[in-house]
Amino acid sequence: MEHLLRAVPVLASLDIARTVLFYRERLGFSKIGWQDQHYAVIGRDNIELHFWKCNDKIHPENTSCYIHVQDVDGLFLEMKKAGVVHPNGPMKDQPWGMREFAILDLDGNMIKFGQKL
Repeated sequence: MEHLLRAVPVLASLDIARTVLFYRERLGFSKIGWQDQHYAVIGRDNIELHFWKCNDKIHPENTSCYIHVQDVDGLFLEMKKAGVVHPNGPMKDQPWGMREFAILDLDGNMIKFGQKL
């Protein structure tokens, strides 16, 4: 029997309202499941992200998550147009069999998006 169903990243945010606005306007996360001053649940397509309020930038600046996608090239163009592609995270075919790129949010959380080669 399989017990594990899915994983949901819980990322740090210095300002929940600002984080939700950034993910909605720049990254297309239009589903808002919950939001108050201390916690938020947002989504796009089949992906759900949670954010917790923190007061120290060390947390988001040292946090990341990986999202498997379809049409990584199309998503890359969308994120490049939004100006959020990480300077050190351009589209690249990796030796571990993924075509991927990375973005940074306003607080420093790195999100990697990848598709199997």
